Amino acid sequence: MTSAHKDRDIVPFGEAVRTWFAISLQTFGGPAGQIAVMQRALVEDKRWIGQQRFNHALSYCMVLPGPEAQQLAVYTGWLLNGTRGGLVAGVLFVLPGVVSLLALSVLYVGWGETAFVAGLFAGLAPAVLAIVAQAVVRVGRRSLTGPALVALAVGAFLALAVFAVPFPLVIVGAAVTGWLLGRARPALMREEPADGPEPLVSDAILHHEPPSLGRSGRVLGIGLLVWAAPVVAVAVFTGVGGVLTTQGVYFSGMALVTFGGAYAALSYVAQAAVQTYGWLGPQEMVRGLALAETTPGPLIMVVQFVAFLGAYRDPGGLDPWAAALLGALLTSWVTFVPCFLFIFLGAPYVERLRGNATIAAALGGITAAVVGVIANLGFYFALHTLFAETFPLSWGPVQATLPDLSSVRYLPLGLAALAAVMVFRLNWGIPRVLLVSAGLGLAATAVGLG
Repeated sequence: MTSAHKDRDIVPFGEAVRTWFAISLQTFGGPAGQIAVMQRALVEDKRWIGQQRFNHALSYCMVLPGPEAQQLAVYTGWLLNGTRGGLVAGVLFVLPGVVSLLALSVLYVGWGETAFVAGLFAGLAPAVLAIVAQAVVRVGRRSLTGPALVALAVGAFLALAVFAVPFPLVIVGAAVTGWLLGRARPALMREEPADGPEPLVSDAILHHEPPSLGRSGRVLGIGLLVWAAPVVAVAVFTGVGGVLTTQGVYFSGMALVTFGGAYAALSYVAQAAVQTYGWLGPQEMVRGLALAETTPGPLIMVVQFVAFLGAYRDPGGLDPWAAALLGALLTSWVTFVPCFLFIFLGAPYVERLRGNATIAAALGGITAAVVGVIANLGFYFALHTLFAETFPLSWGPVQATLPDLSSVRYLPLGLAALAAVMVFRLNWGIPRVLLVSAGLGLAATAVGLG
C-alpha cells in the first residue's frame, strides 16, 4: 500500500473524531451496551460501515484477550481513517471512563461511600438491563440469518449460563462448529444480505494494508516499546519492589490472559488483588465494580480503582495521592495499550482472510455465539440487579446460578421496566435513557426507597 493511500480518510476525520467522542459518552452497560452504541452510530445512523463488515470485525475481537468493545472501536476506527482513526477511536472510547472513575476513586478514598454515588447506581444498573436487551435484539436481528446461527447463539447462552463452560471454550467451539458446517453445508453458513440500511461507504474503499513481516515487525516493536516504557520508568524511579512496579507488571500480564470478558477477568483480578497483594478488601472489590458500572467505558476499568487504592495505601516514598494517581494511570495504560497492538498487528491479516469462505464460516460461528454471550451477560446483570439473593444449582453437568424469587427487589424491577419502555417503546437514545434513569435513582435514594 502506498503512503498516500494509508493517509487517505474514508470519512472526514473531524467528523469521525466528533462521532467517536459522542460514542465515548454513551458507553455504559458493559460490552453489550457498548456494541449496541457503536452499531447504532456507525451501522444505522452514520451508515459508514455495513453490518457484515461490523460482524466480521467483532468476531475477531471476541477471540482476543482484553475488552472486546474497545478493540472493536479501534478496528472500526482503523477501517474508516487508518492508524490515526484507530488511535482516536480507542483513546476516546476509554478516556471518559478513566477520568470519571478516577474522580469517583478520589471521592471514595477521601469521603467514603456517598449517597450520590449510591443513587446513581440505583438508577443506572436497572437501565443497563434494558440496554443489554436492546443489544441482544439488535445484534441478533442482524447476525442470526438462519436456523444454524440461531442454534449456535442458543447453544452459547446455555453453555455459559447453565453448564458454566469457560468462555474461551465456547468461542473455540463456535468457531469449530461454524468451520465444520461451512465445509459440510456451506449454504447454512453463507452470509445473507443484512437487513437495514445499506452503508454509504463501500466495503471496497475501507482502509486496508497488505500484511507483511516488515510491517508486523515495526508494529510489534513500536507497540511493545510504548507498552513497556512507563513500567520501566516506574521501576527505575520508585524501585523494582515498589507497589507501582508490581502493579505495572501484574496488570501487563493480566492484559494478555484475560479471555472471556470483564467478569471472567475480574474473578482473576479479585483473587490476586485481595488475597495475594492485599491492595483492597473483598467488599471493596464489589464496590469498585459498582463504581465502574456507573461510568462509561469497559467494565475492566475497575482495575484502575484497584490500583488507586493499593498505591494510596502503600505509597512507598511518594505522597499517597500522587502514588494513587500514578498507579491508576499506569494500570489503565498497560491494560488498554495491548488492545491497539492486537488490532494494528492482526487487522490486515483478518481483512485478507475476509474472502476465504472457510474462515468466514468460522468467524460467522463466533458472531452467532456473540449473541448468546451478550444474552448471558444480560442474565448475569438481571440476577444481581433484580434479586438480593441467588443460589447455586449443581446437578450433574448443570452448574447454574438461579435467583431466590422471594428476594426480588421491586425498585430496580420497576426502574428496569421503565427503562425498557424508554428503549423499546419510545425509542429514546441511550444518553437520554441513562440520564432519566440516573435521576430516578437519585430521587428514589433521596426519599429512602433505594
